[in-house]
Amino acid sequence: MSTDRAPVESPFAGLRTGLGRAFDRGLAAATGSALAPYQAAVVRIGISLTWLLFLVREWPHRRELYGDTSPWRWEMAQRLIADNDAFTVLMWSDGRLWFEIVYAGAMLASLLLLLGWRTRTVSVLFMLGVLSLQNRSVFMGDGGDNVIHLMAIYLVLVRCGKVWSLDARRAARAAAARADGTGSDDAGGPGSDRGGVVLWAVTGTALAVGQLTGFAALSAGWAAVLWGLWLVHGLWWVVARRAAGEPRAVLDVFTNLAHNSAMLVIAAEVCLIYATAGWYKVQGSRWQDGTALHYPLNLEYFRPWPMLSDALGSSGLMVMVITYGTVIVQVAFPFTLLNRRVKNVLLAVMMIEHTAIAVICGLPFFSLAMIAADAVFLPTNFLRWLGDRASRLGRRLLPGRGRATDPDPDSGKDRGEEPEETAPAVPAQQNTSPDSERVTSG
Repeated sequence: MSTDRAPVESPFAGLRTGLGRAFDRGLAAATGSALAPYQAAVVRIGISLTWLLFLVREWPHRRELYGDTSPWRWEMAQRLIADNDAFTVLMWSDGRLWFEIVYAGAMLASLLLLLGWRTRTVSVLFMLGVLSLQNRSVFMGDGGDNVIHLMAIYLVLVRCGKVWSLDARRAARAAAARADGTGSDDAGGPGSDRGGVVLWAVTGTALAVGQLTGFAALSAGWAAVLWGLWLVHGLWWVVARRAAGEPRAVLDVFTNLAHNSAMLVIAAEVCLIYATAGWYKVQGSRWQDGTALHYPLNLEYFRPWPMLSDALGSSGLMVMVITYGTVIVQVAFPFTLLNRRVKNVLLAVMMIEHTAIAVICGLPFFSLAMIAADAVFLPTNFLRWLGDRASRLGRRLLPGRGRATDPDPDSGKDRGEEPEETAPAVPAQQNTSPDSERVTSG
């Protein structure tokens, strides 16, 4: 009698196929387009504006903070940097003229990044300005400075000029000129972008002269980073000009991957900040008994409006509610990313909380930096609505001024256009998938 039986189908039979499809979808999303362009633009605007306002505010005190009259003397900073290998161009010379050039250059780079002018190159200059000043006097910073420090590095990898920037406006005007037949086939393209080419040549020449003369005391690592970025920008221009097609598509894949990875890191960084802050508060006895808020409200340093601080601190119930509420919101926020509606509510609560900290405790730059970082989680529809309202207001204030609309990542009209720096920079090839509008938080 035969005992052969039909084999039982494995419950894992379709697992391999399902995983393969999921991997393909994830790879297409990560490399096919630059996700969350509006969120990237808001982070760029917020961080650059915060740093610019800080530099303007501290202009009368700049030398005490980072210059030749700082309590943290140049020799002391040099000894510390020799140990921790931090980057700062202020260690190249202790002269006042060099310090003034660096400080003014940091302000200019912040302004240009805020406007979105040549974002690929300016984002690198912005990062160098932030690192140079902050690493010169490491004891002058606070939590807001740390956020700006990190975001300045991430913005180098983010395609933050695709919307709401002068780069986007220039690309839109070039596309409109070609559509009307008034521009050449490569109008606005990399070959016709002489300003970008000049900027690329000037930065490369300055870097080479600095190293050859020995003035730019760069470590091997930082020399590789800066020359690598400069060469990559040049490679983009050459490929876009001479080898469009498959080479261009391959480079776009790497660019989108870098952008999406950086946006994911920014989102994870924000979650980590709130998670660590919340769980450390949980361990504090003053946060446990609900009285933690009472103490900063009675410290002279955090009382720019004494009457307001006294009014808030005089209510024990209000102090307890805000103390416990702060802990609950910070601990819960990373978990709310699983529910978009709850996430949006807590995001609004945290932004209101930071605004209150700016007013009541006199910490505007810390609050602005945190709000700018929080913006990575703002809904795309809200940001597009906000941009539309701002555009309408601008047209009302300047009714006679012509205006080119920023290219919409959802619109197929802008396919193949790079609404960013078109000279030595990341090239065009804009994907119009609906996924390009998805916020990193989901």
